[in-house]
Amino acid sequence: VQLVESGGGSVQTRGALRLSCVVTGYPYSGYCVGWFRQAPGKEREGVAAIYRADSTTYYLDSVEGRFTTSQENAKSTVYLQMNNLKPEDTAVYYCAASLGAGACHTNPLREADFNNWGQGTQVTVS
Repeated sequence: VQLVESGGGSVQTRGALRLSCVVTGYPYSGYCVGWFRQAPGKEREGVAAIYRADSTTYYLDSVEGRFTTSQENAKSTVYLQMNNLKPEDTAVYYCAASLGAGACHTNPLREADFNNWGQGTQVTVS
């Protein structure tokens, strides 16, 4: 299983970015893709997730209404659209995957439930 992220960058407050995560290696769509972030000096936190088989989603309260995760099956890609960005959204963002639906149904998301991770991409909001 491999996850490759792209799309980070620097934006101004209230700007937008879209992160992409290409997931390869799973034989079917019954897996959860989570989005995590880690700001300097803080613990990693889960901000969103999508269960590929039925597109059910999860959002951290602080990003709900601003962030949207979606998928494009033909490209094996999951997206995180981030709108109305705030300086406190500055962090390294990671996508991660876990076989089955369980990881997507835990509130809040737990790092330990995900066993495949992307390389991370920096998002800076100023």
